[in-house]
Amino acid sequence: MRERPRDAHPVAERVTPELLRGWPLPEPAGTKKTRGEVVVVGGALRSPGAALLAGRAALRVGAGRLTLAVSGCVATQVAVALPESGVVPLSMTSTGSVRGAGIREASRDLAGADAVLIGPGLDDATETARLLPRAARAIGRDTVLVLDAFALGALAGHPRLAGDGPRILTPNLEEARRLLGRELDDLGADTVELAHRYRAVVSCFGRVASPDGRLLADRDGDAGLGTSGSGDALAGAITGLAARGAEPLQAAVWGTYLHTAAGDALSERLGRVGFLASEIVDGLTAELDALS
Repeated sequence: MRERPRDAHPVAERVTPELLRGWPLPEPAGTKKTRGEVVVVGGALRSPGAALLAGRAALRVGAGRLTLAVSGCVATQVAVALPESGVVPLSMTSTGSVRGAGIREASRDLAGADAVLIGPGLDDATETARLLPRAARAIGRDTVLVLDAFALGALAGHPRLAGDGPRILTPNLEEARRLLGRELDDLGADTVELAHRYRAVVSCFGRVASPDGRLLADRDGDAGLGTSGSGDALAGAITGLAARGAEPLQAAVWGTYLHTAAGDALSERLGRVGFLASEIVDGLTAELDALS
């Protein structure tokens, strides 16, 4: 496929509270199933907290039902740590990483989900590359697939690996370089190129682009957002909004804004650095309510 010429300076729409209020989220319905079902796939032995953070973020923005598909060696602990979630133990390697073929153990959950997030806490590149296409085949045709962390590494250079359904990518700057196969030179243009190349909505460092070339820019967050687990909180928030019924671009724009706003509020209250990703997650609901 021929690459579309890059627009060196795409015009970005500024994301503001006014823009979001004019682009309202679907009204939440009354039951946990009608508010959207989320599955998070991740949580290896060394990093079960990543899946927990992402799952809690999905619930904090209003998703109704959560399932965490994690390495079998941490499943019990995860179930205790987040009693609001269902847990599916996945088969693992000798070092506690999730096996790619193990995703079949979550096939029923994947088929019934409104949004699926793959990546938080996965830590084996080879097994993740095996897992991703199996998961893409298992999910529903209209299920929104959100890819983060090691799932993005598996996708790099292989746009069709994650199927052809609606999807959202949430790379950090290093992951964006890997996906493009080069250094970044203009974040707006690079995000648009990623969206076109991988046929996905992309949220990268406050820029959100769609495959048709639309670009929106949130204000830059303060330094405190650069903390361990912050990306898991962002990916989870976006996934939760997609499960509620927001289309991918809307979910990514709203989730990116809420993540930044929660960080800004913590910076004002606690200081520019030192707050935790779990505190960002807990701030999402108040920021969402402030836009109603």
